[in-house]
Amino acid sequence: MTARVTFNRSIPAELRAAGARGLLLGAEHVLGVSSDRVPLDEAALQRSGTASVDEATMQASVSYDTPYAVVQHERMDQRHAPGRRAKYLESALNDSMSAVRDVIAAQLRRALR
Repeated sequence: MTARVTFNRSIPAELRAAGARGLLLGAEHVLGVSSDRVPLDEAALQRSGTASVDEATMQASVSYDTPYAVVQHERMDQRHAPGRRAKYLESALNDSMSAVRDVIAAQLRRALR
C-alpha cells in the first residue's frame, strides 16, 4: 500500500533539495498519522511502515510492507481496535494534506532566504 506526492521537476538545485527535504518531512508526518490508525494485532504491519523520497523524480512515498497490508487497508468489513481502521493510509494522507503543504512550503521558504 503506497501513497505518493509529486513535486515539479523544473526548479533550481537548492530549491529541489529543499523540496526533497519538505517531501520527506511531509511523508514522515503522514507515516506518523497512519501509524496511529493502522490495524494492530502483533504490530508487524505498523512496524513495516516507511517514508521515502526519490529525489530524481521528486516523489515521496509512504508504504507498508506486509503480505496483508492491502487487505487491511481495503477491507471495510473487518473490525479493529478503537482508533484503528481500514483506509489507514488513505485517510492519513487526506487528513494531512494541508500540514504536508505547510511543511514543504516552510522548507522552500528557508531555502529562499
